[in-house]
Amino acid sequence: MAKVIENIKINDQYYLIKIRQKNKAKAGQFYMLRSWDMYPVLSRPISVYDRDDESLSFLCKLKGRGTELLNKLKANDEIDLEGPYGSSFPNIKGKIAMIGGGIGIAPLYYAAKLNKKIGNEVDIYFSLRGSEILRDELESVSDNLLLKVNERLTGKIDFNKYDYIFICGPEKMMEDAYKDTRNTKAKLYISAENRMGCGMGICYVCTCKTKNGNKLVCKDGPIFKGEDFYG
Repeated sequence: MAKVIENIKINDQYYLIKIRQKNKAKAGQFYMLRSWDMYPVLSRPISVYDRDDESLSFLCKLKGRGTELLNKLKANDEIDLEGPYGSSFPNIKGKIAMIGGGIGIAPLYYAAKLNKKIGNEVDIYFSLRGSEILRDELESVSDNLLLKVNERLTGKIDFNKYDYIFICGPEKMMEDAYKDTRNTKAKLYISAENRMGCGMGICYVCTCKTKNGNKLVCKDGPIFKGEDFYG
């Protein structure tokens, strides 16, 4: 069991939990979180939003009973977490666009932070419904930020000027990005989302169809090359 350091309400939909836990998590990986005994039966898979050697931060969106219970946690409350699980974003050199839709911004913040630190040029594109969040935080880890509320990013990104694209969000948004980057130099990496049971590749709940057959989001992903996933 780990302990909550703080649980910050961002708005009526989003909150940020910081947990005291030694870790070596990588950008794009996730943990299975739970703060309850019997119900809900399953833990919740949550991407790493930020980390240091002694703590982990998770951006969460209220969506069902599990996230409601996590939202009620207070400082010093206990929480059970298992991980880190899954693949991570690659270590690269070049100009990167990070594209997030809604809660899909969660795995991209730490990826942007790391790439900015090593000198890569990072542009962030973020769209969500409701009200604006995280502007200051995202500006601090990017060279340029385009943040849109209740508006799609379609047509607002020149993919030709990037070497790499990291994206997480609604399925259609990611598939459209693949189509838009096929004839460019940009290499696309997606962070896939799916329902999960165990997080370790045992239950097969998170099976998804890809170009190379069925894959497990929790074990083979969640990070996939766009060409391997959609090609």
